[in-house]
Amino acid sequence: MSQKQLKEAFVSNLNGTSLLEISLCLSLPPLCLLCRGLLLILYYLHYGKPLSSRKYSLLLDFLVLVSPLLFSCTVLSPIIFFMPALIAAACAGIFSKIYSQRRHKSRVPFRQIVKDFQETYLDPEYIPAITVFRVYVNVLTSISILAVDFPQYPRRYAKTETYGTGVMDMGVGAFIFGNALVCPEVRQKSYVTQPKFSSLARQFFSVWPLVFLGVGRLLSVKSVGYHEHTSEYGVHWNFFFTLALVRLAASLLLAIFPKNSSWIVAIILAVLYQLILNTTSLKTFILQGSDGRDTRAGFLNANREGLLSLCGYLALYMASVQVGLCLLKCRSSVKGWMEAARFLLLTVLVLFLFLHVSQAYADPVSRRMANLSYCIWMVAHCLTFFIGFVVTDLALVFTKLLVKGSSVPCCWNAVKPPSTSTKQETEAVPSGGEGKPSHVCLISAINKNQLLFFLLANVTTGAVNILIDTIHSKTVFTLCILHLYMFFNCLIMYILHAKNIVLKFW
Repeated sequence: MSQKQLKEAFVSNLNGTSLLEISLCLSLPPLCLLCRGLLLILYYLHYGKPLSSRKYSLLLDFLVLVSPLLFSCTVLSPIIFFMPALIAAACAGIFSKIYSQRRHKSRVPFRQIVKDFQETYLDPEYIPAITVFRVYVNVLTSISILAVDFPQYPRRYAKTETYGTGVMDMGVGAFIFGNALVCPEVRQKSYVTQPKFSSLARQFFSVWPLVFLGVGRLLSVKSVGYHEHTSEYGVHWNFFFTLALVRLAASLLLAIFPKNSSWIVAIILAVLYQLILNTTSLKTFILQGSDGRDTRAGFLNANREGLLSLCGYLALYMASVQVGLCLLKCRSSVKGWMEAARFLLLTVLVLFLFLHVSQAYADPVSRRMANLSYCIWMVAHCLTFFIGFVVTDLALVFTKLLVKGSSVPCCWNAVKPPSTSTKQETEAVPSGGEGKPSHVCLISAINKNQLLFFLLANVTTGAVNILIDTIHSKTVFTLCILHLYMFFNCLIMYILHAKNIVLKFW
């Protein structure tokens, strides 16, 4: 077998892992974020000033926010079930130290602190959990697209062939979920109030970078003979084309139907698509081609997975728009967000119940087809991921109340209670952080240039695969390559952020 065939076989015919293991993997980023925040607060408590060195800030962010994830998906994957407990124990130890040192300086009763915390007002126009969610989806995807080519990355985490739930199967679904949370229809952009087809024209022009990147990836992959998993999207199709067309189709639907009914549209699309899969030969066509022998003759046969899964991804996007609208409702207090977190958690439990029913009576989860079970799974686990960041933010707000004057970037700050004379019915803007003060923070840096970060990760991944025999790499070498790869990508974003450069051409 050639090197290309070996690498293609290395990532093919896989069956995924359990939903429980994926949930444990998704708990790590919020815990890492909490640990970083507590360390910054402890630093302020010790030195009376925030960490201002950009060099040490980058080092801290990389070692606490990124490096544990690299270890967890490689050498520490056999003990992944213990990793959340280990990081949580470290967070508990740091918090205990903060509280014990703070108690020597203040005699305010703990009950009073809890009461003040529940009554704390937060900035209603900024939801940091959305920023962090979108950045971490980008970071986790960037780690996985290179790590999967090394033997230290568990095969059960890689993308499944037909049915199953692998960690990497969440990639495209989580990107679609995150994009829908900050789409213009959710953010209440001014041009959305213009004539509907004028808004649609703007959306058409806004997706050209994705189409351009899709064409660029297609040409580069074919020209260098780069290995590719054909059953993922097809011969010519790729991730960027899917994102572009789903966004265009969703904009058209949102121009026709009321955006508050997007959940109804999502259910109709997903259920109708699943019925067609189960009652016609469409499923057989997607999995085996028109001749039943996996033919790739003709454009439709060649790209059947990418083209026909668009319906499922469109349903997922519409459902995610409804989630974004739910988050849009103004919640200006800790108590309001605690209630919101409870509601979202209840929603997650209901969705997992529906997922169980869907897998039993309709079809198992299939990213390849983006079927009903896949859409339910994506919404459920993306909401779980998001709730983790909300809880982390609230925990850091509480800790900051213990240490007056401390601050944590990309986290809620307490604000003054709104006066009775101001309008209370304002709506939050669940943006990705645009318009907020910039901090010396890796998350803010990646958030400023998310598409560039993902593009850089793809180019670097290609370069590493061309230059290195990844399949036969030793453990130490693999860890060094993965750390250098991620540090290089993060450093570029950090430098652009420090110079306030945003590479956006649309």
